[in-house]
Amino acid sequence: MDLQAFALSLKIAGLSTLALAILGLPLAYWLALAKPRGGALLEALFSLPLVLPPTVLGFYLLLVLGPAGLAFTFTGLLIASVISGMPFALQSFLAAFRGVNQAYLENSYTLGEGPVATFWRVALPLGKEGLFTGLILSFAHALGEFGVVLMIGGNIPGVSRTLSLSLYDQVVAFDYAAANRTAGLLLGISVAALVAVSVLRAKGRAS
Repeated sequence: MDLQAFALSLKIAGLSTLALAILGLPLAYWLALAKPRGGALLEALFSLPLVLPPTVLGFYLLLVLGPAGLAFTFTGLLIASVISGMPFALQSFLAAFRGVNQAYLENSYTLGEGPVATFWRVALPLGKEGLFTGLILSFAHALGEFGVVLMIGGNIPGVSRTLSLSLYDQVVAFDYAAANRTAGLLLGISVAALVAVSVLRAKGRAS
């Protein structure tokens, strides 16, 4: 197994998930509760990577990031991972916040808490199952992303060769034994992520 590619995949997945939490949680909270004019359009825009072919998304990201010198770099790859993973985080975050009983939020405001305090002390704890679901799905997606990574990052060892690209190289080289180990690892992580999501959803329904 390509341990360097595995380490890079974990780094990309971890950092992109952290970025999605920082960016996606406030965005979802605002869209779900403030219900701004044009919110549906914004939600659709951020969800576009769900329906775009990864190569198309990667191509347009290449056009945007290339002139800035970010193509085929770790930073560019991280930005691409955040953009491609946003729908997986945002949809789960939105569902979590929309499922919070509005009475609890109103009570918080009545007691003198502001929007930020209400977000941290009320909305996040009440929607934690859905929020963790979004983070798990985002991590798993970033770990296994292939098309966008190849388009924006190339296949540079130590810079952009992730586990999925390593698997591709192993298949092309007819090294099926190594490919089987790499694919098995990705499969195991995917199954573990789905089990975790199912457990969290079951807890959410029971609460």
